[in-house]
Amino acid sequence: MGNEINSLDGGGPSAVGTGRVSQGSQSASTPSSSSGPPGSIHITDAASQLAQLEQAAQALPAVNEARVAAVSSSIEQGIYTISASHVADQLLQLERSLGNA
Repeated sequence: MGNEINSLDGGGPSAVGTGRVSQGSQSASTPSSSSGPPGSIHITDAASQLAQLEQAAQALPAVNEARVAAVSSSIEQGIYTISASHVADQLLQLERSLGNA
């Protein structure tokens, strides 16, 4: 098993970790000229923004405790209702969004 990844555009394999982009697979967010010394890595603005968003998402709690408490209280009081049509609409919306992905 080699250290190669086949590009999706049919441009052939490109070695992993070489810092080279195979011709035809360069995206719009990739700088066209090198701004640093050979072998250096340039992080695009989009990549920096994604890293910041990832850190912000990791800082959020995994569970919304206030929402869980509110739903639990509604269930205990017997006032929590489930709308079958709302559930069906949300499932259809999810299916449509997954079909477009």
